[in-house]
Amino acid sequence: MEKTATDEAVAGAEPTSEEVLYSAEVRHANGKCTLTIRDHLHGDVEVYVVPKAAVKKLPFYLAMLRSKLS
Repeated sequence: MEKTATDEAVAGAEPTSEEVLYSAEVRHANGKCTLTIRDHLHGDVEVYVVPKAAVKKLPFYLAMLRSKLS
């Protein structure tokens, strides 16, 4: 997998009650799937090229996570 990071400004203190701490998105372009994970608290961004087979498994893993949290 490829890994890169950007130079975003480091966010300072404790998060507020409505602040986004982490986010992730999967994009498909030019035959590649890219996973971008953002740590909004620290300003870190990680980008990975992931296989389409892994992307197809995401609904399964999200359902498993939801069942653990219920």
